[in-house]
Amino acid sequence: MEKRNNQPFIFLAWAVVLILAASAIFGGVVLWQTVQQTQKAMEPVNEFTSHLATQVAQVLNPTPTIYPDPVTIIHSVRSLARLETIQYSVEKIITAESGQGPFGFLFGDRLLLVAHGVVIAGVDLAKLSPGDLEVEDGVLYVKLPEAEVFIATLDNEYTYIYDRDTGILNKGDIHLESTARQAAELEILKAATKDGILKQAQQNAENYLLRLFLQLGYRDVVFQ
Repeated sequence: MEKRNNQPFIFLAWAVVLILAASAIFGGVVLWQTVQQTQKAMEPVNEFTSHLATQVAQVLNPTPTIYPDPVTIIHSVRSLARLETIQYSVEKIITAESGQGPFGFLFGDRLLLVAHGVVIAGVDLAKLSPGDLEVEDGVLYVKLPEAEVFIATLDNEYTYIYDRDTGILNKGDIHLESTARQAAELEILKAATKDGILKQAQQNAENYLLRLFLQLGYRDVVFQ
């Protein structure tokens, strides 16, 4: 039998493969260029959309503008000698409401206040008189004033209204938030006092003054 020559078919197959590969590469390049051109063409549209979204956000959530009065009145200046020895950070949830009842859905007003407060206590050394200090045989006897709360106030940075629900015919009680904040300050003070802030403040003051008086050369210090 005569041997058939397959080389032309092999060359033809390779040629087809090369043509298909070249077409795929060329098609990929064209597609990539098209995508790049499309993205470039869409850049102005995307920038406009982003700018428009920013403008809408500013309209819906405007940044408040503050105008402080240039006139400042200082009512009094007083010297202090307070030894602050402890600070409490307290969180309380306060619910304030008005106009509740059968017609609450019409005239009611209710808000939920998340209150963060600070309570600072210590000893007022201005109340310490010369007669409250006695020295016998190198021992210092001190009659220290009782600890007291110096500051009990809300931290406005972390205090906020979590929720507020007003009736259909009620625009909101303008005094309700102020009332809630005042109640929150009292509750924060009560919580710190109940936890023993004054006792801890007194102990901290004695520990601090003990180290101070010993460094001044007294043999011992007794707090009365």
